[in-house]
Amino acid sequence: MKKFDFFNQFRDPVIIVKDYDEVVFRNNIFRRIFNNFSNLKRFAHKMNFEMCPLDSENIDLYSPIFQAVTSKENFTARISYVNNSGQTLYYDLTTVKRGIYTIFFLTDVSSDVLLVNNEKEQKNYQNKLKKLENENEELQKIRSNAQAQAFRIALINKISNIIRESMDISVIKYSVLKELSLMFGCFKAYYAEHNNEEFIITESYGENNIQKEIPVKFDEMVMAKINKGEISIGYSLSEYVGATPFKQSVLKIVVPIFHLQKIIGVIVLLSYQKRELNDELEILDAVSSQLGNAIIRAELYRKNAQNVKELKQALDELKTTQLQLINSEKMASLGQLVAGIAHEINTPIASIKSNHDILSKLTSKIENPDIKEMFSQINNIDKEAIDRISRIVVSLKKFVRLDEAELQEADINKEIDLTLEIIRHETKNKVEIEKHYGNIKPIKCYPNMLNQVFTNILINACQAIETKGKIEISTELKNNNLEIRFKDNGKGIPKENLNKIFTAGFTTKGVGVGTGLGLAISQKIIDKHNGKIRVISEIGVGSEFIITIPCE
Repeated sequence: MKKFDFFNQFRDPVIIVKDYDEVVFRNNIFRRIFNNFSNLKRFAHKMNFEMCPLDSENIDLYSPIFQAVTSKENFTARISYVNNSGQTLYYDLTTVKRGIYTIFFLTDVSSDVLLVNNEKEQKNYQNKLKKLENENEELQKIRSNAQAQAFRIALINKISNIIRESMDISVIKYSVLKELSLMFGCFKAYYAEHNNEEFIITESYGENNIQKEIPVKFDEMVMAKINKGEISIGYSLSEYVGATPFKQSVLKIVVPIFHLQKIIGVIVLLSYQKRELNDELEILDAVSSQLGNAIIRAELYRKNAQNVKELKQALDELKTTQLQLINSEKMASLGQLVAGIAHEINTPIASIKSNHDILSKLTSKIENPDIKEMFSQINNIDKEAIDRISRIVVSLKKFVRLDEAELQEADINKEIDLTLEIIRHETKNKVEIEKHYGNIKPIKCYPNMLNQVFTNILINACQAIETKGKIEISTELKNNNLEIRFKDNGKGIPKENLNKIFTAGFTTKGVGVGTGLGLAISQKIIDKHNGKIRVISEIGVGSEFIITIPCE
């Protein structure tokens, strides 16, 4: 651009850049010295700061050209340039900002002769260098302090995140001890919980042989610091009062942990490093405050979780007791009912039996053979009816068994047959019963309770068969466990209900038809036998209940 032609009069190379990357002018000196110039980026990458305090992976930050272009103010730097011959030349780079333009002045300072001959210039450069060194030293201090502060903040944030993310007291303590041990180069670190006049070690990091649950006491000077809420720092040959002395003095840091003005514990850090603690105290204070709150919060959470667990257990026990009371009341009522019915039935049956015996004697004296045969047939029918009624009464009494509340040996195959006899009215002319009984020895059980389970399952199976169907019953011994299977070809149980059918109160039957207690009570009875009950079902195919009871 012609408006910049006057820069051709300069003895130093001059280059003018528009915005950030567009080179709009290069004076003649620049063209002669840097005749291989192709673009600003490549040119910038050949130049470096003579002294570069930066520490970054972005190589553009090491380029003085890039720094000068992006700087919002005038820029000055001592730079080096490697030409095509591999020779390193030195320049003083000065930039002037003029609107959207950045004017670069490159002064060649490679010749020591020029610096020697020009004493005034040499002195000025020395003063500038001194000033730059002073500025650089200040920058280094600022950078060092910034790094230390960043490290402290990062460590405090890391420990804060650990404390926030966990409610496990042990995890919180261990993580804090680990981070502090790494920071102070500790060979041993532990947390000791305050207990009256001493402390009990509850968590540790470092040496594997740190014993937990042991009491420790500190000398008067350390305790005085702890009681004031101050961090105790010193070199000592003794870890605590009565401990085996170290072979050399160690740095011992004791950090008190408070909550609401009350001491709850201490962190003890032991290191062989010889160092002064200044900025680190800020970290320890922050950790102490956060850890105190975290321990109390975690302890409250643990107590609440324990209370919830105990309440849930109490609720489960209450539900179990409620089911047992309901079942006991139902069985007691059923027992009284059966006893009353049996008594009421036995009285007229006794009369019928008596009449039957009299009629049998009289029939034998009838001389007319036709009449005698007719009365004999009637008498035989009456006898079968009387026997049938007697068997039903006996079966009802056996089924209830209110006097058999203790464990006793029972033949499960016979118990199932007894149940089938009781529910014959449900299966008659509707359900085909197919039995596959194994050769099973009697097992110790509560027969009256198991009969309840068999009844509930069989009644449900009959009700699941809408017209006619079949129930398969099988028993066998597997790995010293008795396995009982009831399989029907009824309508099946929806998949979403399979996990609910053993829940008290859940029923798919209509109002007044089902109570939702049958299978819930059945599960409790099987649990009482240390067994398991499960169901396999498919809509339109049927259901299979599988009961497993240990034989020992």
